Amino acid sequence: MALIVVIPFEIASLLGFHAPLWIEVPLFVAIILLFGRTVLIDGIKSIPQLRFSNINLLMTIAVIGAMYLGEFEEAAIIILLFALGEKLEEFGFEKSKQSIASLLKKQPKLALLKGHSKKVDISEVKVGDIVIVKQGEQIPLDGVIVKGRGFIDESSITGEPLAKDKAEGAIVYAATINTNGYLEIKVTKVASDSTFSKILELTKKALEEKTSSGQFIELFAKYYTPLVVVAFVLLTTVPVLVFGQTFGLWFGRAITLLVIACPCALVISTPVSIFSALGNASKKGAIIKGGKYIEELAKVKTIAFDKTRTLTTGELEVTDVIPFNGFSKEEVIACVAGMESYSEHPLAKGILTHAKETNVSLHKFTNLKFSQGKGISGDCMVCTSKHHCLGNLKFISQEHSVPKNVEGEIDKLEKEGKTVIISAEKKSVKGIVALSDTLRPESKEVIQQLKKQGIQAIILSGDNKSAVNHFSKELQIKEYYAELLPEGKVELIDKLSKGGSGTAMVGDGVNDAPALAKANVGIALGAIGSDSAIETANIVILNNDLSTINHLIQLSKKCKTKIKTNIALAVGIKLVILATAAIGFTNLALAIFADVGVTVIVVINGLKLFNYKSIKK
Repeated sequence: MALIVVIPFEIASLLGFHAPLWIEVPLFVAIILLFGRTVLIDGIKSIPQLRFSNINLLMTIAVIGAMYLGEFEEAAIIILLFALGEKLEEFGFEKSKQSIASLLKKQPKLALLKGHSKKVDISEVKVGDIVIVKQGEQIPLDGVIVKGRGFIDESSITGEPLAKDKAEGAIVYAATINTNGYLEIKVTKVASDSTFSKILELTKKALEEKTSSGQFIELFAKYYTPLVVVAFVLLTTVPVLVFGQTFGLWFGRAITLLVIACPCALVISTPVSIFSALGNASKKGAIIKGGKYIEELAKVKTIAFDKTRTLTTGELEVTDVIPFNGFSKEEVIACVAGMESYSEHPLAKGILTHAKETNVSLHKFTNLKFSQGKGISGDCMVCTSKHHCLGNLKFISQEHSVPKNVEGEIDKLEKEGKTVIISAEKKSVKGIVALSDTLRPESKEVIQQLKKQGIQAIILSGDNKSAVNHFSKELQIKEYYAELLPEGKVELIDKLSKGGSGTAMVGDGVNDAPALAKANVGIALGAIGSDSAIETANIVILNNDLSTINHLIQLSKKCKTKIKTNIALAVGIKLVILATAAIGFTNLALAIFADVGVTVIVVINGLKLFNYKSIKK
């Protein structure tokens, strides 16, 4: 509104018509004080505080200088357009931060405890309490369903629109919606420890992270403003003192230089793009822990994938149970499932499911010892021969002599792409169990898309060589490494990273934590409910969709391009106008309009990333 009042005066002035001073001066001074009070006070305060990097100092000098020259219209326009520029910056930041605002709106606040008539604040609910969630209500805290059944909409966390059917024993998460049914849920985490709370906290921290581009611009601004002040002083004094030029002419040009030099567009060029990209990723069910990982992802030339639960579904099924030395299939499964019941290895779930389906009672074990990535040993409380070992061929061979016929069966099964584990007691091999896994439906497409983008995919797996080779052929991945322990994956990631090209590691975030931490970018897939994944990885994909990686890579490259474009626009236009101002070809009003125009372009360009959609190459 104030601009509408001021602009006609400026146009009239350019045409040679001037309003009486008794109208102009009070009007423009009132506008300056009304819209520029905060800027002027901060600018003046920065002088005794020696805060010469303060942008408001530039504006304060420019406004006071314009008023000194009697250019009250120009002074008012400086303040109004600077205020408009700040509003545009604020709009850009708020728009690009709307992922946080959206998450905050979804944050649960109240819970209905069983046996209570009124809801209580979620901070009052303890682990072990039972909360009631009716149809259409939000689940307030992480927990396990102990009664009832419902279709749960998890889109607030994963971005997936399809509701999941969940019954007794199923895990549910805070901020998800019970779309149908009645549920009683036993709380497993207090409000501050819920998966949703951790996601919210990570998203907040991500917006605070400084990128390398952002750090450079921040450092640039620190020294830039004092240099502009020095240039202002030199431009005002040198032509007058050395060459005898008119003070008013060069003071006016110096004031114009101050206005043009305000780096609003440059300062906003990086963060508005980064925040928009972070918001875009959040909508896709991915949490990126800071803008620097967007920049790192754009540099990635090699992506190392774990096999199980990353390229494959991880839903392993028992296909073969082969007993030896007079033992039955039931005895083999009883011992194998008994030992695996203490393990969190991906194989354990498939074996325990098989034992349940075949009604086999699990044997109890004591003195269990776990050798990560190799196997388990312990004492069976049921079998005559107490000491048992369970693991891969290399692990079992350390304590037992494995017969040729057993090795032959293992070799045959592994060539079929199956994972084989061996059960052995003190004296002999008891039996072998083979499990098969299947590729994720999207895995082949993801690998092909990466190749088209010039990114090499490799497999790092702890599984046997034959099984890894089987899947690498299916995916047309030439380079793979098998039978790796966690430290072996770390060594390979370190070697790849030192090769000069950016390296990303994709895993489930639980078994691959060390390798995820070592990579330039660690990506945890299907990490909902996994605290270790959320803590370790740089990027957490909650929706369990491998194709999200392709979207994130394209998004990161687009973001990098936007940042470069924005910086080039901001700096390029500044330099042109600065050059013309120094020789008197740019007036103050035109300089201000140009500055605001660049800011508008930068904001709009950055915000486009929020709705960016990746394309198949």
